[in-house]
Amino acid sequence: MGKFTVIPQDTFEGLQLDAGVLLRTFNPETGAAPKDEDIICATTGGINPSCVPTYSDFAEDVDNAPINLMEFKHLDGWECKMGFTSLGTSAESIRLALGAADIDAATGKITPRRSVKLEDFSDVWWVGDRADGGMVAIRLINALSTGGFSLQTTKNGKGQVSMELTGHVSIKDQDTMPMEFYSAAPTNSDTEVAEYEAV
Repeated sequence: MGKFTVIPQDTFEGLQLDAGVLLRTFNPETGAAPKDEDIICATTGGINPSCVPTYSDFAEDVDNAPINLMEFKHLDGWECKMGFTSLGTSAESIRLALGAADIDAATGKITPRRSVKLEDFSDVWWVGDRADGGMVAIRLINALSTGGFSLQTTKNGKGQVSMELTGHVSIKDQDTMPMEFYSAAPTNSDTEVAEYEAV
């Protein structure tokens, strides 16, 4: 074996396993298992979070200046999204996919709205397992559906609703970007539970 055909010794500990779960609320400090009422929906095909910066190059129209001068690079913002396919067609799942919509609880009718309300925005968490028993979590802040509602049915299969949620910056807190990331090793209580279950 050559001297450069190696991987980091902590590779296993940081591996993210399985699809994870979408949650309405989560506390990364405790890493507690989710309650059923906090789970947004069942998914298929995994979750696809992304957070992509957009930049301006202030030197792009300056004569004789090379492109991508680091001193002239300006960060405009971040486009943070979470895409997934839901297996749920509950009224709340449909409303989430529509974004700006109202639910009539008495009839189950979901009606798209012409205007966006502040209550249409909510935080969404994706939480997954690490191979070492820890957790990885992503919080999409002020999430709102920007992909709309799309239901795909099949002859003998399950209906699937494609969703794309986009995080938003608040005018009241313009320095907080719309996505946060967490990666934590297992806590002592996680280790104790694992050891207890293994006995």
